[in-house]
Amino acid sequence: MTPDLIQPPAPVAFIGLGVMGAAMAANLQRAGFRLSVANRSRAKAVALEEAGARWCDSPAEAARGAACIALCLPDTPDVEAVLFGPGGVAETVERGAVVIDFSTISAAPAAGFAARLAAERGAQLLDSPVSGGPGGAREGTLTCMVGGEAVAFAAARPVLEAVGQKLTHLGPAGAGQVCKSANQLLVAATLQAVSEALALGRKAGLEPEAMRQALLGGSARSFVLENHAKRIIDGTLAPGFRAELMRKDMRLALAATRDHGVFAPATAMAAQMLEALVNGGRGGLDSAALGVLVAELSGAPATG
Repeated sequence: MTPDLIQPPAPVAFIGLGVMGAAMAANLQRAGFRLSVANRSRAKAVALEEAGARWCDSPAEAARGAACIALCLPDTPDVEAVLFGPGGVAETVERGAVVIDFSTISAAPAAGFAARLAAERGAQLLDSPVSGGPGGAREGTLTCMVGGEAVAFAAARPVLEAVGQKLTHLGPAGAGQVCKSANQLLVAATLQAVSEALALGRKAGLEPEAMRQALLGGSARSFVLENHAKRIIDGTLAPGFRAELMRKDMRLALAATRDHGVFAPATAMAAQMLEALVNGGRGGLDSAALGVLVAELSGAPATG
């Protein structure tokens, strides 16, 4: 069955109202979708309710009658529970509905969830992890890396366009998650390199911000150098994207490289550094706190 185009004012449910999810849900509401929301804590839904969203006590209640159900959850077990656990989406989702999972989870389970939802309920699941951070979520400029059936991607495009600016259909279920692992290993490996570069500059007596500006003028320019290096230099490490979440993502990336037989020493090193950062008690800080750890290991001042 080919899903109908899901466009405003179609009913859309959003489950998972963390920093990213709440902002994405607000953009769906502003786009004109009739929004229902569910979350472990109702307090995070207050602003959405005040703007007209309907609160639901369970994912099943939110999914009932929705043309599209969006998820934004921390990890693979959370997605499985929301989809198939007691009071889950699978209890009420309608045939032909599209579920969009914006979470970053393991690719193989994502593909399994899509197959199960199609077999049991006749609904389509797209895995669509995002990149762009809280700022991109607020501004509706996220990058959506999408795996799943092409017809479901086409049907859900208006929903995706409400939260993202660059939408790419990458292949079958799970493909979006593989691409997100590639994204995260690039970010983490670059963050490690930037952290080492800043430590080198400090130990050699260079002024860190002047060095950053010089590097931004050449081939080393990157989002990480522009944004994360500034955080490291200024010591502004409130998240952002928590280090413990980046550790989770790097575990997924490392598993993906192993599953596909990729020689990935940079991924392995960055993953181990994130393990050290979180195990050292800094999991609640922004992932840019990796720069502080590298500075400490180098015997260099991290800030100032």
